[in-house]
Amino acid sequence: MTVNTSRRGFLQTAAAASAVLVLGVRPDGVLASGTAETTMLTPFIRIGADGRVTAIVKHFETGQGPATGLTTLIAEELGVTMEQIGYDFAPSDPQVYNNLMFGAFQGTGGSTAMANSFMQYRQAGAAARELLIAAAAQEWGADPSVLMIEDGVVSGAGKSAPIGDFVAIAATLDAPADPRLKDAAEFKLIGNAQVRRKDTPPKINGTAKFAMDMQLDNQMVVVIARAPRMGATVTSFDDSDALRITGFIRAATLPNKAGVAVYAEHTWAALQARDALDVQWDISNAESRSSDQIRDQLISAVNADPEYAITATSRDETAAKIDGAAQILEETFYFPLLAHAPMEPLTCTIEPLADGGIILHDGAQTPTGPHMALSQILQLPMEKIQIKTMFAGGSFGRRSTPTADYQVEAGLAFAMTDRSRAVKLVWSREDDIRGGYYRPAVAHKVRVGLDSAGEITGWDHRIAAQSIMKGTPFEGAFVQDGVDFSSVEGAADTPYQIPGRFVGLSDVAKATTVLWWRSVGHSHTAFVMETMLDIAARAAGRDPVAFRLALLEGGGSDQARLAGVLKLAADKGNWGKSDPGRSQGIAVHKSFGSFAAQVAEISRDEDGNVKIEKVTCAIDCGLAVNPDVIRAQMEGGIGYGIGHVMRDEITLTDGEVDQSNFPDYEPLRIGDIASIEVHIVSSAEAPTGVGEPGTPPSAPALANAIAVSGPRITHLPMTSGDVGFI
Repeated sequence: MTVNTSRRGFLQTAAAASAVLVLGVRPDGVLASGTAETTMLTPFIRIGADGRVTAIVKHFETGQGPATGLTTLIAEELGVTMEQIGYDFAPSDPQVYNNLMFGAFQGTGGSTAMANSFMQYRQAGAAARELLIAAAAQEWGADPSVLMIEDGVVSGAGKSAPIGDFVAIAATLDAPADPRLKDAAEFKLIGNAQVRRKDTPPKINGTAKFAMDMQLDNQMVVVIARAPRMGATVTSFDDSDALRITGFIRAATLPNKAGVAVYAEHTWAALQARDALDVQWDISNAESRSSDQIRDQLISAVNADPEYAITATSRDETAAKIDGAAQILEETFYFPLLAHAPMEPLTCTIEPLADGGIILHDGAQTPTGPHMALSQILQLPMEKIQIKTMFAGGSFGRRSTPTADYQVEAGLAFAMTDRSRAVKLVWSREDDIRGGYYRPAVAHKVRVGLDSAGEITGWDHRIAAQSIMKGTPFEGAFVQDGVDFSSVEGAADTPYQIPGRFVGLSDVAKATTVLWWRSVGHSHTAFVMETMLDIAARAAGRDPVAFRLALLEGGGSDQARLAGVLKLAADKGNWGKSDPGRSQGIAVHKSFGSFAAQVAEISRDEDGNVKIEKVTCAIDCGLAVNPDVIRAQMEGGIGYGIGHVMRDEITLTDGEVDQSNFPDYEPLRIGDIASIEVHIVSSAEAPTGVGEPGTPPSAPALANAIAVSGPRITHLPMTSGDVGFI
């Protein structure tokens, strides 16, 4: 068969076949649409003439699920299946891809990805739907109101065609300013437990590319010989023995004297050459305290008057209410330093470009920080620096620091070369555990008064902590009236309606670099709050669940939602009905806008060692966009919280970290918890975080279960006392 096509028809067909619709926001924040060549538009969605939809994901993927969650929002509103949509990670552009909860910063953290992006990505998907329907209506001469998109097909007015057929026309139309969002009753994907993760298949088949996978032609690998103590600096080094290592290129002191950069042709040669260096350090201003001294200083601080009063009730008022009580309960708690210990150690690669610019290949948690730092180090304008975000093999906060630490190291190492070869910086696991960033060491002291009826009369809560924010660029934003709120969150703002409550804070000098760690301050405040409430309930002779519920009665939304998950966890965990020989503990906590309660059930062997039989979790995180992801995050958060309190700590001897790898900093093993069951509260509230809220209640639920027939644990890790685990 012969087909006659005019030149004009051919050009129109060719243009349509190559058209790409992009939809996102203009620099002024207004929704806009255009073609792939549109330079003033940074998209959230790209749609090709073949109908393939790509979500531009502005939050990095370290296993917590935004690559699935944000694509789900677009697919739902646009009207395509999850098989018809893919994703790319957004470039570094804080003008458009900023985290709305971080201000002018692009980044992922604080369990904000879904809460931040929920409306943005739904609106983008809805606008794309309306554009394509308008284009189809124009093509067909139909009323847009009778058209719809389902499974990637526009239909109505007796016609149907795939969305790709209308991309060329849609790209010429103005985006609707206020597109209609679907009602919850119309949802097919949001809230669907059968929707599976988008990043699982490539991680299984090996096509997913992590930062550690980067291998560029002619690249050099750099490792750093870092100071063994915080504050030490390089005075000199001898690389005579390193010169004998095949593949070793050179070694050079970093400009900030924080270490020696070792360059080699491959990772093994770099590590071997580093081990062969003889580095001399100036330790005159370095940290020299050991863990016992740090603990003593923190505990001494909580036994003294606090530096900062946080609550309106004064110490004297609270003391009077406690001192006159029928019972006085008092406990001191200690929490050691903890490492993040992600499975993929830190790494990034700087690739030089022909125009003098660079590409940073990185599992970039907060692209804005390293983007700005590299601009300063390399004296390049921001537009000459690209950041290609790759998968990250875990983070728990570690890949985002106030100093952009490992990206700065890579930048300094690259700057000391002629910039003709790519430089890949590699941290070993030992590097990160011995010299990275840690969850601060913290102490608490709590005194509680109970009257003759078992009601709380007063609650005096002292906290001594190593501040995360003080001394960093974030101090101005996150430290108010001397108080680093990350040290007291979860205690100072508890939803419990506790009478006569005083909270005070004292700072103690940090012995290492400290950082937010999964759930930040909630990782210790929840343990103390829920342990003390359990102690108080048992001292009052009351059921721990009923005791907590009484402190939530008559409150607002937070109290009602906290009570809701507490009741659900107790019900699903068969609270008070455990099998003979088993014990149960319960805890509930609000963090990152979400409410989580957990029942831990344990048994013991003939030697008294603990086996964690089951953890039952109830989570209220607002609208559950991806139930499968939420369950996974609760399971991961529970395992992370319990695994670290069981046996993990970072200790110092004369300022140097004692631990080095998983044999002496042991992560949770899959057999440590026999079963985890997660129940998600059905909610129409806006979605909130799930990456971190599973962690805070897990440890106190376990501690409360152990205390039923064993010791009351107040100093962590648990194995440092009289608790053993099967």
